[in-house]
Amino acid sequence: EALDMWLACALITTLVWGVGELFYKKGSHADEKYSHLKVNICVGAVMGLHAVYTLVTKDINYDPINLIRYAPVSLLYIISMTCSFFGIRFIEESLADPLENTSGAICSVMAVVLLGEGMATGSFIPIILIVIGVVGIGIFERRGETDRRKKLGKVMAVVAFAMPFGYALLDALGSFLDIYFLEITTSPLINVTEATIEEVANTSYELTYAIVAILSLLFIWARGEKFNASKQGDKLIAGICETAGQYTYVFAMSGNGAVSAPILSAVCVVSLLLSRIFLKEKLTKGQYLFITMVIVGIMGLAALNGDA
Repeated sequence: EALDMWLACALITTLVWGVGELFYKKGSHADEKYSHLKVNICVGAVMGLHAVYTLVTKDINYDPINLIRYAPVSLLYIISMTCSFFGIRFIEESLADPLENTSGAICSVMAVVLLGEGMATGSFIPIILIVIGVVGIGIFERRGETDRRKKLGKVMAVVAFAMPFGYALLDALGSFLDIYFLEITTSPLINVTEATIEEVANTSYELTYAIVAILSLLFIWARGEKFNASKQGDKLIAGICETAGQYTYVFAMSGNGAVSAPILSAVCVVSLLLSRIFLKEKLTKGQYLFITMVIVGIMGLAALNGDA
C-alpha cells in the first residue's frame, strides 16, 4: 500500500503539474496588461487558502517567525514563477517548459560544485545533452518563423526568451537553499521535527505567496487595472493544479526518490503533448529535436541521481 501511495502521488503530481502548465499558458495573454501579476494573484489566493486549511486541520506546531525565516527560499520560488508567467505571455509553452525544467540539472551541478556532493557515474552525459539542447533552442529561436524580434521588437524578444532561463536559475537557487532549510540539523526553521519540517516550509511558502498576491492586487489597482475574478478561470485552475501538485509532490518524494524523480521530471513531456494537442502549438523540426535532447537529459539526470 505504501508503494502504491508514493507511486500514485508521483504520477498524479506529474499529470496535475502538466495540466497546470497548460492552463498557465491559456491564462497568459500578450495583450493583457499585468497578466503575469494576475496569475500570481490567483495562485497566491489558492495557496493561501490551502495554508489556512493546513493550519486549521493539522497540528504542525507552526511558529509565524518561520514565515520570515523561510522567506529567502519562498521569494526565490515566487520570483522565478513570475518570470515564467511573464515569459509565456510571448513564447510557446512547449518551448518554455523544457528550458524551465533545466532548473533541476542546475541545482544538481550547484550541489556538486558548492557542497561537494557526489553525482552518479555518467551524469555528465545527460548534462551535455541538456547544454547542447539549450544552445540549439537558442540558435533556432533566432531563425525564420520563430523569430520574435519582428513581432515584439529586439529588446522585448530578448527579455521574453530570457524569462525561462530566469525561472530555471532562480528555481535552482531556491532548491539549492532547500537542501539547507529542509535538513533538520541545519534548518533555521524553529519548532520543527522530521515529521513536520516539510509542511512547515510549504505552509510558509504558501502564506508568503498569499501576501505577494495581495501586494500584486494592490499594485494593479493602483495602476488603474481592474481584476475581475469571474474572468480568471484559466488562471485559477492553474493555481489549483499548482497547489494540488505541490501537496502530492511531498508524498511522492517521501517514498522512493530514485523512481519518483524521473517520473516527476516528465512534467515537461506532459506539457509538450498538451500544448501540441490543445493549444495547437507548432515548432520547427530543429526545435523539437533540441527540446527532445533537453527532456531526455533532464529525465536521464533525474534517473541517475534519484537516490541523491
